[in-house]
Amino acid sequence: MTQQMNRRDVLKAFAMISTASFLEVGSPQLERALRGMESLAESPEQGQGRPYAPKFFNRREWQLVRMLSDYVIPRDARSGSATDAKVPEFMDFLLSDKDASPASQSSMRGGLAWIDNESRRRFTKTFVTASDAQRRQILDDIAFPRRARPEFSHGVAFFTRFRDLTASGFFSSAMGWKDVQYIGNVFHHWDGCPPPALDKLGVNYDLMNTRIHSNR
Repeated sequence: MTQQMNRRDVLKAFAMISTASFLEVGSPQLERALRGMESLAESPEQGQGRPYAPKFFNRREWQLVRMLSDYVIPRDARSGSATDAKVPEFMDFLLSDKDASPASQSSMRGGLAWIDNESRRRFTKTFVTASDAQRRQILDDIAFPRRARPEFSHGVAFFTRFRDLTASGFFSSAMGWKDVQYIGNVFHHWDGCPPPALDKLGVNYDLMNTRIHSNR
């Protein structure tokens, strides 16, 4: 199935299935995070270019989170990137929330440290200061769990969660709603099952109505 879907469609499916194991859909923490994203999007200060001040991430982590999220969902002809949709702010909001899981906080910090340490080990540079080709070399080793080598298991676990959280944040934003062409709770007229489908099943509405009346 994934061979018939583009990369963003696959991420969209991941986002709809789960919320990255950080929290459950409908939880108070998620509701607060989504309200926070709405306020950020509507904030006139953001429109004037005032940078967001993260509450959970430090400066080094913030740069890395922004870069990684844009590798997951880059800007394309259809819509903006993860940072355009304020996904890093969404992550920071979740992880700085009073109900944030300490395990999730440690997992995020530990995963970001793993990425930087791996980049230093290979290239004597942090992930942010490495070249695009060098960054992609690391990501290619942890982005595909089935073919990843055992020594990259910690990186794989982190990046899987990070990718899912990025997708969840993006497709919870106004930009993400437009990307999936969500139109909200509006009336949709249904003309019934199309004739080709009825023919394939060997039924028609007259036959179905006859059966309904005969069973009464």
